Amino acid sequence: MKRFYRQASVRRCEGGEEVLLDERPVRTPARRLLVLPSAALAEAVAAEWNAQGAKVQPKSMPLTGLANAAIDRAAPDKEAFAATLAAYGETDLLCYRAEGPEPLVERQSRLWDPILAWARRRFDIEFELVEGVIHRPQPPHTIARLRHAVAVRDPFELAALSPLVTISGSLLIALALTEEAIGLDAAWAAATLDETWQAEQWGEDAEAAERLELRRTEFEAAYRFLKLLG
Repeated sequence: MKRFYRQASVRRCEGGEEVLLDERPVRTPARRLLVLPSAALAEAVAAEWNAQGAKVQPKSMPLTGLANAAIDRAAPDKEAFAATLAAYGETDLLCYRAEGPEPLVERQSRLWDPILAWARRRFDIEFELVEGVIHRPQPPHTIARLRHAVAVRDPFELAALSPLVTISGSLLIALALTEEAIGLDAAWAAATLDETWQAEQWGEDAEAAERLELRRTEFEAAYRFLKLLG
């Protein structure tokens, strides 16, 4: 759509920080007020609106999109939203290992085992590891603890967690990154280990590389959103 405003700004309001366009409140796609929990996040969202040219390009506004998701999707039914994310713990990427070749097995162990070790300590849980892709259920205690770890988060944290989980295919990578047990680069390396390995063996495909870069941009935006929550 065409840009219909001159300036975006932020104003303190009841419940948080409100984003304004020409002093008028911004509303989400569901017509809820765009009120954010931290000044840092609100200023960053306003900056996305100010950075738009003659036309507003939603794809260039990832923080605004995540804020909308928090308000319109996570907040109205937080329990269901959290449950969808927690379900990834039942088939977490880190629990499914290659049978070979040995260099791939070693790399998976090197990048993934420290995250599993952290999760064991952090949540007092154990994991069933599998060679291959045939599903093996995780212990009920593990699933229950991971569900709780997601359920206790607020809607804005859940909105940030969602792309971290879905892009990586791993609840454990997302939780470790969220709790600063690993950094962004380590999380991305763990999440894209298989893609990196395939590219090394067979050469890089231009379209696949472009898709991967788009995923990384979205992954990094979710992490930035999380950090801006304070």
